[in-house]
Amino acid sequence: MLEVVISDLKLENPVILASGILGSKWSSLAKVAEFSGAIVAKSVGLNSREGYKNPVVLNQECSIVNAVGLASPGAKEFSKELEKLFKVTNKPLIVSLFAQSSEEFSSLPNYFPFASAFELNLSCPHAEKLGMAIGVDEKAVKDCIKAVKEVTDKPVFAKLTPNVTDITKIGIAAEKGGADAVVAVNTFKAISIDVVSRKPVLSNVKGGLSGKAIKPLALRCVWDLYEVLDIPIIGCGGISNWKDVVEFILAGAIAVQVGSAFYESYRAVEGIVKGLNDYLSYTGEKIEELVGLAHGGV
Repeated sequence: MLEVVISDLKLENPVILASGILGSKWSSLAKVAEFSGAIVAKSVGLNSREGYKNPVVLNQECSIVNAVGLASPGAKEFSKELEKLFKVTNKPLIVSLFAQSSEEFSSLPNYFPFASAFELNLSCPHAEKLGMAIGVDEKAVKDCIKAVKEVTDKPVFAKLTPNVTDITKIGIAAEKGGADAVVAVNTFKAISIDVVSRKPVLSNVKGGLSGKAIKPLALRCVWDLYEVLDIPIIGCGGISNWKDVVEFILAGAIAVQVGSAFYESYRAVEGIVKGLNDYLSYTGEKIEELVGLAHGGV
């Protein structure tokens, strides 16, 4: 009932660990592999990045504001770490990549021959010259995806930014570039100010908003993309329980990614998957039968 297929990836359930939540150590990722349909590793670039100085994460009511700055080891070093994870799990391992150009993106897949798929981070809202700087430009999105598709036969997913006037235009550009699926969405641009010091809280000043507060916004992005795209959509943003997952599926997603919910519990995915299984056992349906169903009556 829970099995889904994205491109040529078979997932035993549609709940995927989102990139960047559990750090860069294989042991942390392995803890949630048992219950996840797939795992997306922390975004990695050609060279290592220290990221921003603390404070980089701020917990607020129903949301998290962060500006970690894509901190990560370089591709060569991170490949060794992820290979350890690959050896202890049979779950699809999706490697998230970031770069400053299509040429740089195309140089990264060779470092990860064991990857099941690649996710291009075209959407980080707080790293200069990376992520969103590319993701708001239709041509750049198309070129970066095309460049990666030319060097790998693995599925390539495009993680989209919501910080654009019309996300459907970026989604169409990703599809034209050859993306096998889109991930919608990354964090929304945000900021927080301390009333005592009267200064921004984050060291980088500007950050990205995630958590329950963005669910209706992310859900709208999935809805709009479903109406214009032929490729699968992976929903992401504010998902914390099985009902959220069903909403995203009904809006048009084939699978979802869970991120901020892990700040509340390491067992977040386990509970979500159990709830989904109970729901589908009651309705007698398969998850794939629900994809986009809410559009039928509109």
